[in-house]
Amino acid sequence: MKKWLFALIAVPTLLVGCGEKKEALPEPEVPQIPEVEILTPKEVTLNETIELAAHVEQGGENVDDAVVEFEVWESGKRDEGQMIDGKLEKDGVYKATTTFDHDGVYYMYAHTTANGVHNMPKQQIVAGSPDMTQVLPEDEKANNSMDNNMMDHSNEEKDEENHH
Repeated sequence: MKKWLFALIAVPTLLVGCGEKKEALPEPEVPQIPEVEILTPKEVTLNETIELAAHVEQGGENVDDAVVEFEVWESGKRDEGQMIDGKLEKDGVYKATTTFDHDGVYYMYAHTTANGVHNMPKQQIVAGSPDMTQVLPEDEKANNSMDNNMMDHSNEEKDEENHH
């Protein structure tokens, strides 16, 4: 009988001890998405040095330790684009230079990583006086090399199936 009495007292005591609230750990802070304002003009002159520029803020403050890369390509030729490293000028403004040597519509991503968070705003740039009727529509999926590669592989697989 004493064993039962001990069990009736011990078990609830142990359960109460396990039920004590522990201090909650603080939630880890998730860095905010960097705000990237593209400063590059939307219309530029041919054969002149063009400044690719972006202002980076995070949490309302300038970010002077971001990684900024400007990806530039002509409409319809994303696979022929180039990456140009942006250099910090001052107060969260990053710059690089390029030159457009023929009339065309170009696109630029300002790939920006600040405190481990990536943002990549896009801007259209018109160089010179292109014939806008000849400009290819900018279709992200059609110009994404990964999608094109995946499409190519799926076609190869179908071809292989037809050969077997």
